[in-house]
Amino acid sequence: MRAAFKDWAIVVDALGRGDQIIILRKGGISEGRGGFQMQHDEFLLFPTRYHQQGEMVTPEAAGRWSEIEANFPPEDVLRFEFCAQVEEWHEVQSLEQANQLRGQHIWKDQIIADRYEWGREQKIFAIALRVFQLPDAVDLPMLKEYGGCKSWIEVAQEIDTTQTKPVLSDGELATKLQSFRSALA
Repeated sequence: MRAAFKDWAIVVDALGRGDQIIILRKGGISEGRGGFQMQHDEFLLFPTRYHQQGEMVTPEAAGRWSEIEANFPPEDVLRFEFCAQVEEWHEVQSLEQANQLRGQHIWKDQIIADRYEWGREQKIFAIALRVFQLPDAVDLPMLKEYGGCKSWIEVAQEIDTTQTKPVLSDGELATKLQSFRSALA
């Protein structure tokens, strides 16, 4: 696997712990007029080091920020610990509908509202994932082309994902998927 999806390290941590199965995405500035597009069904989770992320999540999640930050590799290293496959995704066309997902993710309400309102189109993508842990963390050099405000990157080398293990059991995932679907119905 070479496709990677960039998100805050604190969100990748929540996904990897099984605390949430969804990502909400508006799209990065570098994604141009078309905005965010679902380009891949399977991908690595690329944790970004945006330092204000601890202030933009629920207090419970924010409490993990110092632990996550303390375990970052050096800045010239990109560490992959998780990959994911898309279970389903939806374009969420109203802020009220996006707010129905409260409790299923770690973002503060204001961050969701800001993402929804930003840009020309008022919508966000809600993506439900099955997350898998790699058997061992994979460290790669952090390349300049991985930077910038974009959702998708292609890493320079293939990462073996054949020996991964799901972070949630089938039953746990099914319960969270049902909550996701009910919220967006």
